[in-house]
Amino acid sequence: MTRRTLAVVSAGLGQPSSTRLLADQLAAAARDELVRRGAEVEIRTVELREHAHDVVNHMLTGFPPAALRAALDTVAGADGLITVTPIFNASYSGLFKSFFDVVEKEALADRPVLIGATGGTARHSLALEHAVRPMFAYLRAVVVPTAVFAASEDWAGDGDDSALRARIRRAGAELAEQVDRRPAATGPADPFALTTSFEDLLAGRDPA
Repeated sequence: MTRRTLAVVSAGLGQPSSTRLLADQLAAAARDELVRRGAEVEIRTVELREHAHDVVNHMLTGFPPAALRAALDTVAGADGLITVTPIFNASYSGLFKSFFDVVEKEALADRPVLIGATGGTARHSLALEHAVRPMFAYLRAVVVPTAVFAASEDWAGDGDDSALRARIRRAGAELAEQVDRRPAATGPADPFALTTSFEDLLAGRDPA
């Protein structure tokens, strides 16, 4: 049985948070589809509100504290990524953007990503397409076609047959399909790993 890891990044600011609720439902949908395909799935959730000060400190100093380092490694080492942000002023939150500003270059290249967002009104739903999707495209991630936006009114009729639940299931299945077709992740790259053999280092040779 193949082991898969899904990293879930939630940028909700409150507790409880509709952003976290949507993130959990997207993760459950992707997990269920991967299990149906024969995978063993581990979900690792990163609550950005817990790392807000560390993110700013990292941007100022260039060095992430241990807790933030663990969160960045979780994202970099996962087979698939689920990200959900609240929408403020027609775009992603500043905390959401700042976190992905400190993710290592190339860490998300060819990584399947499912994007979601929450907001007070459905008028904000296009922010997923004009702000969130282009950011991950720039990071060279593979963003699944279905993005999921949940407005406040969507939760009132959130039954199993609701339009929101149907969209969540479709997006989860798309992420599972992308994860399933790729080799299992081996974890984040070790920045201190030797790329040259010890013998070549002693001899002063660089194979590159």
